[in-house]
Amino acid sequence: MKSKTIRIGTRRSALAVAQANIMAEALVRTGAGLSAELVLKQTEGDRILDKPLLEFGGKGVFVTEFEQALLRGEIDFAVHSAKDLPMDLEEGLGIVAVLEREDPRDVLVTPVSSDLSGKREIIIGTSSLRRKIQIEEIGKTMWPEALVRCENLRGNVQTRLSKLMEGSYDGIILAAAGLKRLGLWEDGRYHYHCFDCETFIPAGGQGILAVEGRLDSGLETVARPLEDEEARLCLSLERKILRLLDAGCHEPIGVYSRLKGGEMEILGISRRGEEIKRIHLRGETGELDRLAQLAAQGLA
Repeated sequence: MKSKTIRIGTRRSALAVAQANIMAEALVRTGAGLSAELVLKQTEGDRILDKPLLEFGGKGVFVTEFEQALLRGEIDFAVHSAKDLPMDLEEGLGIVAVLEREDPRDVLVTPVSSDLSGKREIIIGTSSLRRKIQIEEIGKTMWPEALVRCENLRGNVQTRLSKLMEGSYDGIILAAAGLKRLGLWEDGRYHYHCFDCETFIPAGGQGILAVEGRLDSGLETVARPLEDEEARLCLSLERKILRLLDAGCHEPIGVYSRLKGGEMEILGISRRGEEIKRIHLRGETGELDRLAQLAAQGLA
């Protein structure tokens, strides 16, 4: 592998490039004589910004182009936000590494100069059904005198922040992980209200970077040193639950797991009709299948 250049596929957005660079830098740090080249692609999800994802294909719209590039041998790996991965990957491909989880929380972002306390109507920008059901529920406590209404918001992080500052929304909900990876966590223009994971349950895989690759390429050993065992364990459990629920962008489902005191802790939320269901479970790390079944039953 001496002087080997690894081609990493990623979307063109600043966040996607930052995430790919996390992998690239980690590869260089392995000391295996590797260098990395980023291969930038635009996905269907990047091109169509005027519709919610649930209207034109769901999670796969961010992944398909990279899977085809992997199968054609144009790239060696693709870096994805794990929450964007569909349940079923193309035959011959797999998640060859799972990187350490960044902050999994959701964040309500408002202009630092704004005050929502006196408003009668508060417009929140989000295209996520999961975020919508939770902010509408929490909003009754945060702003008891206001009507909280969610409106569709898509685009990269900078586009969303620009729309916020233009006054299109009173607040928007973003992932803490993305803000931190973009170096925006200390940006003085914004106020960040971070929801804890018990109150506002993240999407499955939120904050995790998943590296997808060919299973027959012989390059799995290159990615192996990047593996974070705890993140892999949590991602495996969260995806098992989502698979059992047959959940995609069409379903308002949140699921989050973590190692706590040597056990797996699972938090989940779903909406079935008008009923919102929540779960909070604990179990052994060796019982992921059983835990996933229990969680799915509680959320179904």
